[in-house]
Amino acid sequence: MKAIQMVDLKSQYEKIKEEVGKRIQGVLDTSAYINGPEVKRFQTELEEYLQVKHVIPCANGTDALQVAMMALGLKPGDEVITTTFTFVATAEVIALLGLVPVLVDCDENSFLIDTEAVKNAITSKTKAIIPVHLFGQCANMEDIMSLAEKNDLFVIEDGAQSIGASFNFKDGHSKQSGTIGHFGCTSFFPSKNLGCYGDGGALFTNDDTLAEKARVVVNHGMKVRYYHDEVGVNSRLDSIQAAVLSIKLTHLNEYNDARIAAANHYDEEFKDLEEVITPTRVQNSSHVFHQYTLRIIGVDRDALQAHMMGNDVPAMIYYPVPLHMQKAYQDDRYQDGDFPIAEQLAKEVMSLPIHSELDKEQLQKITDTLRAFVLNNRS
Repeated sequence: MKAIQMVDLKSQYEKIKEEVGKRIQGVLDTSAYINGPEVKRFQTELEEYLQVKHVIPCANGTDALQVAMMALGLKPGDEVITTTFTFVATAEVIALLGLVPVLVDCDENSFLIDTEAVKNAITSKTKAIIPVHLFGQCANMEDIMSLAEKNDLFVIEDGAQSIGASFNFKDGHSKQSGTIGHFGCTSFFPSKNLGCYGDGGALFTNDDTLAEKARVVVNHGMKVRYYHDEVGVNSRLDSIQAAVLSIKLTHLNEYNDARIAAANHYDEEFKDLEEVITPTRVQNSSHVFHQYTLRIIGVDRDALQAHMMGNDVPAMIYYPVPLHMQKAYQDDRYQDGDFPIAEQLAKEVMSLPIHSELDKEQLQKITDTLRAFVLNNRS
């Protein structure tokens, strides 16, 4: 049996190795390394896949969030609401721009931002909401967009973990993750469902004016070369990464289906274990399982993780410390206990390997290893 990994990028690469080699060689032959034909090709292909008017490639997912806020014209002191249970990048860029991160709790079942908490956090200084489509499914975008419309707020979707997921509205229509708010942002970090072989990211929008502003911001604030109309940044997706992403985009649905199949196996294997709460799949969103995250109750979560690792089965904690408890984001507004759900989840969650290359033998070892610990350590 192959060694089990949280994400098996090498095996995935082996299946597309020949095509990747040809496309990278093409970039080398043309030497169009920045904003070359491969970038434009991938941009168009992703627009078609997402059914969105504009894709603006950039250097990474964190930059995508920053560029979105800059393009929206947010100013120092403006409040931006997001969840405390997320990767730090979501709040990091808010703070870097001198904006005020306003943190709210999450739902204990889905781990997604609590829309009622968002509603209660809106003040006269609130300018934007950043829902995080955590672990592979969409936050309640219908309610969030309704709140935004009523309060004249911008919405930036953090879809770094959810590309390929779709949100289903009550009237029956659906939209892809990242295409509902004023901006959607994603990361192409190698471990993502759609990942490149380095860093990469993109913004999505259906607004022509916002798209133009974002394209100016990512290119040093230039519309015309050497004429800088706005303060911008240098954030570009290079041609080699675009070539890789173009190939992998054709396999994205296949990759996501494989992740879902692995998640289904886990669900079935753990359904009789009361100590293991499998991920909730919300009714209004599909789930592409960037992470398969359990809640472990009634047994020692950390001891279980050590047991898994000791048996050559990786297991990770996403995320061990909510943002409001991080040293960099300590704030007099927030105290330990203010966000009880996020704080409890940080003590309970554990993520299992989930990727497109897991085989039946690996999946069975993962589930057998976890089951053995739980059954032997019941109180």
